[in-house]
Formats: sequence, C-alpha cells, structure tokens
Amino acid sequence: MEDKSDRTLDCLGLYCPEPIYRTRKELDTMKIGEILEVLADDPAAEADIRSLVKRLGQELLSVSNDGNAVRILIKKLK
Repeated sequence: MEDKSDRTLDCLGLYCPEPIYRTRKELDTMKIGEILEVLADDPAAEADIRSLVKRLGQELLSVSNDGNAVRILIKKLK
C-alpha cells in the first residue's frame, strides 16, 4: 500500500466545512497519479472526506487514526 504522499494538507484544528473545502481545493490543483495526505482532527472529517473522495471518483488509499487525529491518503485518478 502507498504510504508516501506528494502533498500534505494540514487541517488540524479546523472544523466542518473547512477540511472538506480545503481537500477539494487541493485535489483540484493536483496532477493525476499524485497522492494527497490529509491530517484532520474534526470528528466528522473522516466520514466527510470518504464521501468526497467517492463523489469525485478518486481513490482512498488508507485511513489511519492516531489518537484524536485521522490521516487519510487519497490518490488523484481524474
């Protein structure tokens, strides 16, 4: 499984809708094949970002929880 990201988006301390908005904005600027790492501690961020990735047709590579924070790796497909 991929563990290396091309970009990191730090959304720690931000609450809905900021993590989703910033993730979408960052994905829009990325090239196909690049991997985005999103760090967030908003309790809703994991579910919201999972939905966003599915809706946009991107690939969710991994989700890991570290205490109160979540680390999400997304591969840009289109």
